[in-house]
Amino acid sequence: MEFLERRQSLIEDRLTAVIDGVEPAELEDEVRHVALSGGKRVRPMVTLLACEAASGEAEDAVDFGVGVELVHNASLVVDDIIDRSDVRRGVDSAWAKYGYGPAIISSDGLLGEAFDLFSPNPQAMQIVAEAMVELGEGEATELVAKPESESEYMELARRKTGALFRAAAELGAVAADADAFTVEAFGEYAERVGVAFQIRDDVLDATADAEELGKPTGLDAEMDRPSVVQVTDLTPDGANERARHEADQALAALERVDTTDTQAEEYLRDLAKFVVVRER
Repeated sequence: MEFLERRQSLIEDRLTAVIDGVEPAELEDEVRHVALSGGKRVRPMVTLLACEAASGEAEDAVDFGVGVELVHNASLVVDDIIDRSDVRRGVDSAWAKYGYGPAIISSDGLLGEAFDLFSPNPQAMQIVAEAMVELGEGEATELVAKPESESEYMELARRKTGALFRAAAELGAVAADADAFTVEAFGEYAERVGVAFQIRDDVLDATADAEELGKPTGLDAEMDRPSVVQVTDLTPDGANERARHEADQALAALERVDTTDTQAEEYLRDLAKFVVVRER
């Protein structure tokens, strides 16, 4: 656990420092509420672990990891507005606490801080820009061009969740000055982990207890949102099996890389196995 705790501290310390520098004070309060109210920090941990597995140092990837977390949090603010969800991570969502206008501004502020962290590296900027395009297309698809088959759902999951996971891992490899083959392999690993994560998220929305999950459940059905259990013929158990398939493919992608930090690689493997059984 000490291995992960150290990297978690690197992320939290840098994230707090970035938020402390936000101006004006009103905006700082809003982005602090969004970014520091909890969260698993899965994406930035992927960034740091990918960097180390690709022969880099965790410290080299911290800014990229924090940037990915800020982008993720910005997207959650918008998700909660669309869903009219008034709880996020067990506390008031941004729009519920501050109102729609300030919430949207806080999302913009988070994105601005994120791209400031990516800006010194053109390759990082390109990776994140491409992920943002995919994320936007995924959000639009969910709202106005809902998938009607398993293949269409999987494409939505890839765009909505997989793309930012891919960016997180690719940024870690870039921070380690990895070659293009390695960057791509880590990207595929993380994209498939992200898809598995999204499938499991849909299952939890349909089956979990809201208090244990830390956010409202049943929203997919209530809002006619295209979840895996609505769009496809899969039962929750069948959907979980589909998630395990994606996790297995993620592990296969990781096998293609000659990693140098076996402990970091092992945690990446553990993550692929964990996302399909998580309860939160």
